[in-house]
Amino acid sequence: MSSSYCVKSALSVLVVVSAASAFAQDKVKIAIVGPLSGPAANYGKDNERGAQLAIEDLNASQFRIGGKAVKFELISEDDQADPKQGTAVAQKLVDSGVNGVVGHNNSGTTIPAARIYSEAGLPHITPAASNPKLTQLGYKTTFRTIAHDGMIGSALAVYAATKLKIHNVALIDDRTAYGQGLADEFEKTFKSLGGTVVAREFTSDKATDFSPILTTIKGKKAQAVFFGGLDGQAGSMLRQMAQLGMGPLPFMGGDGVCTGDLPKLGAQAVGKNVICGDGGEALMDMKGGPGFAQRYKAAYSTDVVVYAPYAYDNVMILANAMRAAGSAEPAKYLAYVGKTKHEGITGHIEFDGTGQRKNAAVTLSTYPQGVKTTLVTMK
Repeated sequence: MSSSYCVKSALSVLVVVSAASAFAQDKVKIAIVGPLSGPAANYGKDNERGAQLAIEDLNASQFRIGGKAVKFELISEDDQADPKQGTAVAQKLVDSGVNGVVGHNNSGTTIPAARIYSEAGLPHITPAASNPKLTQLGYKTTFRTIAHDGMIGSALAVYAATKLKIHNVALIDDRTAYGQGLADEFEKTFKSLGGTVVAREFTSDKATDFSPILTTIKGKKAQAVFFGGLDGQAGSMLRQMAQLGMGPLPFMGGDGVCTGDLPKLGAQAVGKNVICGDGGEALMDMKGGPGFAQRYKAAYSTDVVVYAPYAYDNVMILANAMRAAGSAEPAKYLAYVGKTKHEGITGHIEFDGTGQRKNAAVTLSTYPQGVKTTLVTMK
């Protein structure tokens, strides 16, 4: 074999490898992580759909990074709203070399996953995890585009004490990082306003029978019930409250309760008695909300659950940071995520030094005739 043949062969291999590398750089992988199965799957699928719409828009725009046209791909992962699965998925995404992550949905999965992303230098933005601790961990890779539980719980407590003139409440939480954290925030503010917590009960995020807890609360003569948990359990709890003659009591909860699915889950037990808080503006009050709602319904034959527009915006923030950096490599574009000034579906988005969205809104809603209706929006 001649030396010139060896050189030509080596050059041919180099050309093939270079072409393959160039092709790989043309594909940008963004992961969406959340519960795609189990009781909380409606949230995960909602976020996935919002992210998919953003991916479609990016590809239709012939988006360019570093002067080169790229194709975005959405990688969906199911963390089952379970912390152990959440960390396993996070490590899988790091090992597979995705370019960015939107998620997770639940605080209990996002907080442990955030450490893995931080160690890998992989940017992630959650559209839904609301425990305040998440952006207090000091991770430079962590961002959040909604209000946190300190804001939501406090707003609900203020409303209960000052608008509803409630003096004593009963608290129930599902013992998750989200549910317990939200109830803690409500309790802290409510007590600071002179209110009394007459009962503090807890359940698990898998429970379906709340009769013993509710019977105890009924005996305490609480003026309202606050639940830190998700809409599936809230719907069951509301139905059981009605059966126990507690239906007229105000039932309060955070964004886990405050979904478009709640009337289907709680049926006739859902009405003006329910007062809940979202970590953002009401969908139809958002700058791009009405158009997004219409497009979402046309694409998926169902309504937005809650945080799909935030998932959409999160994908766009990552893509725009890549464009600003001229690279989809996490280490090169991470700093540009923190410098975000984005006009999105959910309005203007900037982050503070911890990765928390600045001036995040909190919206309180109720359900007259089973239709989610805004009470007040605060910033």
